[in-house]
Amino acid sequence: MRCAFGYAHALPPSFTRRGSPMTAQDLFSQTDQPIDPGKPPAPMGELPQNLTAESAITAALGPYRIYLEQQGRALNTIKAFLGDIRILQRYFAERGENPAVGEITTDMLNAFLHWLCHERENKQGEIMGCKPKTYTRRVTSLKSFFGWLFETDVIAENPAAAVVQRSARAPLPRILTDEEIEKLQNTARDMLWSPRKPDARAYLLLLVLLQTGIKKSELLRLELSDVDLSNPREPTIQVRYGDSRYAYKERKLFLGPAFTPVYKQFLRQYQPKERVFEWSPRNLEYVLSDLAEKASVNPKHISFEILRWTSAVRAYRFGMPPEAIRKKLGLSPIAWRETFEKIQKLAAPR
Repeated sequence: MRCAFGYAHALPPSFTRRGSPMTAQDLFSQTDQPIDPGKPPAPMGELPQNLTAESAITAALGPYRIYLEQQGRALNTIKAFLGDIRILQRYFAERGENPAVGEITTDMLNAFLHWLCHERENKQGEIMGCKPKTYTRRVTSLKSFFGWLFETDVIAENPAAAVVQRSARAPLPRILTDEEIEKLQNTARDMLWSPRKPDARAYLLLLVLLQTGIKKSELLRLELSDVDLSNPREPTIQVRYGDSRYAYKERKLFLGPAFTPVYKQFLRQYQPKERVFEWSPRNLEYVLSDLAEKASVNPKHISFEILRWTSAVRAYRFGMPPEAIRKKLGLSPIAWRETFEKIQKLAAPR
């Protein structure tokens, strides 16, 4: 029997030139840039005549940025790729080296990646390490940068082509236990019905995240006009992106009947003007951690990411078809592959 925090359902990686694989979007990717592997590559653009194999890395960064912009990359992706190449340049500089782009070899890039994971220190002298997803992106940055130099005939060989993209599968994400969900739900309900100071915000936030599994960025964009109460027993929210490139992410999600009275109380209490949740991401994270503390749940066990995974796993356990879960989460078929494997493992009896 499903409680008020059941599941919502939905209605109706990227590739470089020459087909080398890039990083596929994962469930919690912070970059919303979709990539169509069947789309012809964008033009390379004009290269400065003085950019040659003898040029330093820094001389290539400006033209490389223009290339990424022509490819239609998201701003966050461009910043991340350029940042990774600057780290490579600093790595050489710290060793008293300044190799030209045509002098950089595969062995040098592999040594750089080893340094990133096992030798790079922070200001306190501690080894920083390299998270799997970060490592994957940095290898992707190297392959993109040197692949661009190679395909524009700046360098004769691509040193990044032979760099191995090691498996970057992160450990299984954490999800809430049934006991933790019950504690959070009961505490949020107590706050909602408090005779002294009733507060609907925590209950509504928890309900929406557990039922829909939407991302933090999607929740923050949710406008009052995206909520439809025309059928109080089957209210819906519309996840919008406003860009045709993200059409596959747009979806209508159904919520349970418990949403309607809570939402109406929330509107009376907070009177939002445009967006449903008119707070900063940090403030909403505080709402979740405060709820966890009041519910005697470890605050580290609750976050937007954990609630998204929990929602997906619960939907699978309740029997929602995998394709419906994919659409509910707004994932591309490629991004869904690894995500579904994790959902199956998390949903298995322990």
